[in-house]
Amino acid sequence: MDLAAPLRIDDLRAARHPITVTLGTPGRERLAAGRDFLTKVLGDDRAVYGSTTGFGALVGYAGRPDLRDQADNTLAHLGAGHGPDLDPALVRATLLVRARSLAQGASGVSPHVVDALAAMLGTGFAPAVPRYGSVGASGDLIPLGAAAQALRGRGHAYLDGLRMPAAEALERAGLTPLPLDGRDALALVNGTSLTTAALALALSEARAAHRAARRLTCLLADLLGCDPQFLDERLIRRFHHPGAVDVAAAMRATLAGATPSGSRALQEPYSIRCSPQLLGAAEDALRYIDGVVAADLAGVSDNPLFFPDDDAVVHGGNFFGQPAAFAADLLTAVLAQVGNLAERQLDLLVDPARNGGLPPMLAAGPGRQHGLQGVQLAATALVAEIRRDAMPAGMQSLPTNLHNQDVVPFATQAALRALDQAALLRLICGSLALGLRQAVHVGARRPTGAGTATLLHELEQAIPPIDPDRPLEADVRRAADISLSSGS
Repeated sequence: MDLAAPLRIDDLRAARHPITVTLGTPGRERLAAGRDFLTKVLGDDRAVYGSTTGFGALVGYAGRPDLRDQADNTLAHLGAGHGPDLDPALVRATLLVRARSLAQGASGVSPHVVDALAAMLGTGFAPAVPRYGSVGASGDLIPLGAAAQALRGRGHAYLDGLRMPAAEALERAGLTPLPLDGRDALALVNGTSLTTAALALALSEARAAHRAARRLTCLLADLLGCDPQFLDERLIRRFHHPGAVDVAAAMRATLAGATPSGSRALQEPYSIRCSPQLLGAAEDALRYIDGVVAADLAGVSDNPLFFPDDDAVVHGGNFFGQPAAFAADLLTAVLAQVGNLAERQLDLLVDPARNGGLPPMLAAGPGRQHGLQGVQLAATALVAEIRRDAMPAGMQSLPTNLHNQDVVPFATQAALRALDQAALLRLICGSLALGLRQAVHVGARRPTGAGTATLLHELEQAIPPIDPDRPLEADVRRAADISLSSGS
C-alpha cells in the first residue's frame, strides 16, 4: 500500500492485520522539504503554533525551548481519556489514516514518524486507546495522544490481540520507541483520523447492510408470492430519485423470473411496497456520505500547514470534523430506518395473519416449539437501541478549552456511534435472513427467481432448520455474514 495513493475503505479494513505500507521517492522528498522548511521557519524566529507556543487556550504563552521537551508538553496533558479501549482494528485503521495525512508533506513532520507508522502497521501492534475524550474539533486529541504515547513505549498496547505495557509490545513486535519533537507530537494528534476511520468503516458496514436489505426484501417478496409491480421501471422513474431508480433496478435483477402467486392482496404493506423508495432514499444519502469519506481520506487534517514553495506557515482549522459529524449523523438516520424496515419485515413474516398462513413465529410445532419468537424479541430490542441513540451529535456544540474551542462538532462521538449501530443493523439483517430460511421449512413456497433462489440456497447450506428449538444467536450471526457478503 503506497501512502502517496488515495486511501480506500478496503485499505482500512485490511489494516486489521499486518500490512505492507510504503512511500515512494517523491513522497519522501515532499516530507523532507516540509521538514526542512519547518527548520528554516524556526531558525527565522517565526511563530509556529505548538512548536514555539503552548497549546489550545494557552497559545499566548511560550512553549518549552527544547523541542524534545515540547513533545512531552504536548502529550502529557492529553492523558485524560476514559472508558473501554477502542477495537484495536479501528486504532490500526486510524493510524493508517494518520500516516496518509502526514505523508502528504504539509505537516512539517519528521520523515521517521511516517516510517514508524508504516513499520507498526507491518506488525500486530495496536495502541490501547480509550473511547471517550474527543470532541472532534481540534482533531481527536486525547485518543491520538494515547496512540502517540504507546508508540513512544508509554501506556499500554495490544500485540496480536493481547493487551500489555506498550514498551513490552514494542519490543515483542521488533519496534523501537518513537522519538518525537514538539511538531511531530502535535502532528500526530492534531487531526480527525479516528473520526475518519470510524466513519469510513461504519459506511462500509452500512453499505453491506443496505445491499442485504435489498436482497432480503426480494426473497421475502418471492416467498410470499408478491406481485413485483411495486418495482416497475415506469413507476419508479416517475418517482425521479436516482437512488430509487438504481435500487429498484437491482431488485428487479434479483427477482428476475419470479412469478406472483396470485393470492396476495392488490397492494402489499409498505415494508414491501415502499421498499425501493425507502432503500433508494438511503442510497442517495449513502452517496453523499461516500463523498465526505473520500474527501476526508484524501485530505490533510492538521494545524498549522506548511507551504515551502510559498514560504508560508498557515494556521487554521483543518482539524475540525464538521463534515464527518454531519455525515455520521445522516448515516445514523439511514441505519435506523433500514433497521426499521428489516424489523417490520420480520414481524410480517412471523405473523400468520399476513404471511399467507404460515405458522405463528414460523414454529415447526407451535406451542411445542417457538421458532423465531426469541429472535424477534432480540431484533426489536436492537432496533430500539439504534433509535434511542439516533439524536444528531453534529449540532450539540458545547464550548470548552477556555472558549478557544467555542463551537465543536462532536464528530468522533457521531462516527463511533454510527459504527456501533452498523454492527447492530447487521444482526437485524441476520435475524430477518434466519426467518426467511425458516419460512421455507414450515411451508412457504420455494423461490421462483434465480437470484432469490441463490440466496436461499446459501442460507440453507449453512443453517439447519429450527426444528426442534435451539439457541439461535450463532445462527443469526451466520445468517448475517451470508446475507451481508452475498451478492456484494
